[in-house]
This record gives sequence, structure tokens and C-alpha cells, in this order.
Amino acid sequence: MTQTRPRRRPLTHQEKLALQERKQRRREKMEESRELAKGPIDLTFCLLVMLLTAIGLVILLSASFPSAYYEKAPSRHNPLYYFEKQGVFAVLGTAVMLLVSKFNYQRLRGAGRALIYVSVIFLILVIIPHNPIAVTAKGATRWLKIGIQFQPSEIAKVAIITYFADSISRKKDKMRSFRYGVLPYAFILVVVAGLVAVEPHLSGAILILGAGAAMMLVGGINWIWVGTAAGAAVGMVYVALFVIGYNKSRVIYWLDPWADAADKGYQLSQSLITIGSGGLWGLGLGKSRQKFLFLPEEHNDFIFSIACEELGLVGAGIIMLLFAALILRGYWIALHTRDRFGTLLVVGFTTQLAVQVFLNISVVTGLLPTTGISLPFFSYGGTALLIQLAEMGVILSVSRQMKPTKAG
Repeated sequence: MTQTRPRRRPLTHQEKLALQERKQRRREKMEESRELAKGPIDLTFCLLVMLLTAIGLVILLSASFPSAYYEKAPSRHNPLYYFEKQGVFAVLGTAVMLLVSKFNYQRLRGAGRALIYVSVIFLILVIIPHNPIAVTAKGATRWLKIGIQFQPSEIAKVAIITYFADSISRKKDKMRSFRYGVLPYAFILVVVAGLVAVEPHLSGAILILGAGAAMMLVGGINWIWVGTAAGAAVGMVYVALFVIGYNKSRVIYWLDPWADAADKGYQLSQSLITIGSGGLWGLGLGKSRQKFLFLPEEHNDFIFSIACEELGLVGAGIIMLLFAALILRGYWIALHTRDRFGTLLVVGFTTQLAVQVFLNISVVTGLLPTTGISLPFFSYGGTALLIQLAEMGVILSVSRQMKPTKAG
């Protein structure tokens, strides 16, 4: 026996008018958004991104040519191997950034949910034992190779920010309740960041948690939950660093890298030697000594150490000031957007950038234990650079629709 669906109550004349008015308002908002999307991008933010990318390529060329010449089997005796590959992605990424900046960011609404599903599937594929498409390097399985090699955690970062921005922007006052403003987002963060941490990729998990927490805070959650989450985060970091054996050794030799400078503390001790060798003004661009196979990961996670050695405290300080200017400009754009969705998008991507820069510089200078985290726009990694520049393109897209200001 088939069941028949109950008939819906026919709408009254007033309800039909109200529905038509809502549809008309949505059409008007979309039309207004399309017109505003034709406005100029924030030139200051764009120039800062391009300047950092260009400086990053120069430092990468200097830092990478010894290892490219001596170690890279596919192109042995080609000192430009890393630079050429990164240069292609930098040009492509800049084109993608400018292209994305022309899109109306409102079209990203709804894409976050699909990206969450895709990123979770990819993250599960990474941690499945003996998966033929998973790539393991230096004791961690963080990559998938499906035609191209990429880190699913990079997609997860974009997914979290896009979905949170769309969902939080619709809830408004509901964000102050635990049921609607904390629980669903905390669950998503725990699942996604947990999968990333299992790889293991602790720094990637921290980036996801940091961006998500910042967006929830801007979205209006109660400060009580912020304090609770901060306490829980401190507890989890303690467990990760002092209880789990994989990370415990890193903490021991972080506190005293000279205790085993030839083995466990080798990377950090060499990094500190590299930074100290630069002095105030540096040895000169291209004149680093430590990059000649003394400092591991000199063109990747520890590229800032080479910048310190060649450019000195002054040059490294200028690089940090440029990053600070970019981050502050990002938050300035967030303060001048026309809607909550744009504000949350910019806050998410800017916070992620800020946390990543802070963690990388803290690691290479010994302020924090060694973790595998790259320096945006500088470290070698084509797909990571491409995604970073695409994210900057989203911020530029939002900047087209900023509220008018007296001074930009």
C-alpha cells in the first residue's frame, strides 16, 4: 500500500507577497554584488603579496642551488631545479590570484560544504595503511599523488574557512548559543584537525584550529567558550608534546639542541648557527655557507634561516615587517567589508597566514619545537604556493566590494 504525501497548505495572498519580496531582495542584492565586484582591488595588499612572492623566489634560488646540484637525482648537476619548478608555480599562482580576484566572492557560498566532504575523503585516504596513492616522506604520510602530488591538508584549510564563513554569516545571534554556535563547528574542527594530526602533521592541525577558532570568535561566540577551548587546546598540546613519544624527543632537544648536536638536535643547532652567522647586515645575497649541505631543509621549512644568514638581522627584519604589513592590511580589509561573509572569509585566510608565519619563524629561531611547517611564499612547494596565492585572490575579490573609505 503506497502512502500519499500530505498536501501542503496553500499560501495565503500575504504569504505569497512576502515570498516574492524576499526573492526580489535576494535578486537585488546579487545584482548589487555583481556591480560592486567590478570595483578596484586593494592595490596595497596585492603589491605586498607580489613583493613577498618575488623576494621568496630570490631567496629560494640562493638557498636551493647546492642541494639541487648535489642531491636531486632527477636533475643532478642542475642548480636551478627547485627555482625553475617554483617559478612556474609562482607565475601560474599569480595568474590564478588575479583571476580569482575578478570573481564575485559571493559565489563561494555553498562551496564549503562540498569541500569539507572532499577534504575528509582525501585525509582518510592519506592515513589508510599501504595506500598506493599515499606518499610518505621523512617519517610522515601527508601527500597524495593523483596525477599531481598535493597535501590534502591544504584543501582542508580552504574548506574549513569557506564553510565556516558561509555558515556563521547566516546564524548571527544564534552564534552565542552552545548548540548552534559552538557544538557543530567544534565537531568539524576536531574531525578535520584530528585527521591531519594523525598523519602526523601537528602544525597543519594547529593552522586549521587557529583559523576556525578566529572565525568563530569574530562570528560572535560567547567568550566563556573561547576560554574553555583555549584551556582544552593547551591540554592537547601538552599531551602531544610531552606524552606522545614522537613529539617528546623534539621537545627535549628543542630545550637543549647542543646536548646531541650531531643527531637529534642537529637541525635546530645548525639553524641557530646559520642565523647567528648573518650578524647585523648578513654575509651578502647568495653567500650563505650553511646552505652547502650543512642545514637540512634549507630551501623548505628552514629557508628563513638562510635569509637571516645572507641578509642579516636588518634584511630578516624587513621580511618580517612585510609579512606584518600584509597581515594587518588583510585585517583592515576585513573591517571594511560590506557583509559578514566577506569579513569571515578574510579573517580566516589572514589568520591562517599569520599563524603559519609565526610558527615557521618561531621554529627556525628555537622559540618553538621543530615541526614541519613552511614559510608562505618562500618555502619550496608548488601546489602550496598555488593555493596560497589563490587564497590571496579571494581576499582581493572581497576588497573590490569594500565600503568606501576616506583613506585607503
